[in-house]
Amino acid sequence: MFGSIGVPELLLILLIVIVIFGASKLPQLGRGLGEGIKNFRNALRGEEKPKEPTEPKNQT
Repeated sequence: MFGSIGVPELLLILLIVIVIFGASKLPQLGRGLGEGIKNFRNALRGEEKPKEPTEPKNQT
């Protein structure tokens, strides 16, 4: 079913995405999608992102 998607179809999809979201938002969308995929893979493996220790606030 999806094996028949070629270069012209992918270019058409990319053009539609550019028209809908604008060229300036594409890097943000790509970054968010990449982080989502990374988090999904880590969740499947059972890995958790190490939490960064919080620094105590100075109360002066």
